[in-house]
Amino acid sequence: MADQREKLVIPYEQLSSEALSGLIREFVTRDGTDSGYTRGSLVENIAMVRRQLDSGQAVVVYDARSQTSNIVPVEVVLENAKGPN
Repeated sequence: MADQREKLVIPYEQLSSEALSGLIREFVTRDGTDSGYTRGSLVENIAMVRRQLDSGQAVVVYDARSQTSNIVPVEVVLENAKGPN
């Protein structure tokens, strides 16, 4: 399992509108993942993710090891912060 210290929550408001739009678009169109954003249109899925970011249900996480960003449910971040049981 990756070291959680290598993952940083980045406030999405700190991203440029272009970077945020690109991240959301890539997230909802990503192949091979179970993001749950497959039932609606692209526009609907993008709006849903944006609402989740706005409400704090999802956050942007930067992984320093892979140098990538992802959108993650806040529950996952909180659970991972607790560490192993």
